Amino acid sequence: MSESNPIADLQALEKEALAAVKSAQDRESLEEVRVMYLGRSEGRLSAILRGLSQVPVERRPEVGKSANAVKERVSTALEARQSELVAPSAESELDLTMPGRSRWRGGLHPITQAVDEIWHIFRDLGFARARGPEADTVWYNFEALNTPLDHPAADEQDTLYLVDSVLLRSHTSPVQMRTMEANEPPIRIIAPGWVYRRDTYDATHTPAFMQIEGLVIDEGITFVDFKATLAEFARRYWGPDTQVRFRPSYFPFTEPSAEVDVKRIITRPDGTQYETEWLEIMGSGMVDPNVIANAGYDPERYTGWAFGMGPGRIAMLKHGVQDLRTFFENDIRFLEQFAR
Repeated sequence: MSESNPIADLQALEKEALAAVKSAQDRESLEEVRVMYLGRSEGRLSAILRGLSQVPVERRPEVGKSANAVKERVSTALEARQSELVAPSAESELDLTMPGRSRWRGGLHPITQAVDEIWHIFRDLGFARARGPEADTVWYNFEALNTPLDHPAADEQDTLYLVDSVLLRSHTSPVQMRTMEANEPPIRIIAPGWVYRRDTYDATHTPAFMQIEGLVIDEGITFVDFKATLAEFARRYWGPDTQVRFRPSYFPFTEPSAEVDVKRIITRPDGTQYETEWLEIMGSGMVDPNVIANAGYDPERYTGWAFGMGPGRIAMLKHGVQDLRTFFENDIRFLEQFAR
């Protein structure tokens, strides 16, 4: 920097630096320009700032202010040129014809969706929702439901016992008894919840699964009410063309008992239709008078019906899933098909 006119020298250096910045063709050459002019050890402008001690005292403020202003303008030019060099490179790697990436959203599990759909149908039919403890006593799980403790279902190879007479409930039927003990008729409830059994983990069984219990107790309840309500549920859930069949069966807590089957009409993507085979969806029946008496009701006055279904099986039938385990493997590729 000349002693006669340091301001002019700074202006010339700025002009030269800005020209070098403009002529840089890539980020590497631009970095070389930055080091040449603004580098801490060898930068030409940095050297001027370090040499201010050689400038006459009366001119130091003016020269220092000009040098800082030049440094600021050169730095701004470097940043602007860097943006120009980076933008085309990044843009060239983008396929602007591709759709934008939307944010991934979670959704309800398909079995949870089945529980909600079943609940909404029965709610519209006048049912309330009930719940009970998952760890219950042998009285509520078996004896109150007309199931003696020497019944095979109460054996340790089928039921998960905890301590003394406490077990993990093997069905949601204990909610029946607890609801009847706490309320006077009329009763219309469904009770979704987890149940536990010593089942092998395979295509149709899991040790822990959801079950939905239903119960109606009132005066004058007949088998006709029972059949009509469950047939209406099936048609609302699977469609108005669904056929419903009641097959005689046996359960300790209902008499008479019935398995409920449905036959569905499936519409293919091309618009054609076909009829499925009969599919079992639940066990059910009229509540045994002994169960009604165990709840403290008069079985001569009150009658009712009950059912139990597995929403996991319902979801399998609805979506055509062949293996129950698929619902519990947490494979996002499978589960995202049901996101809503």
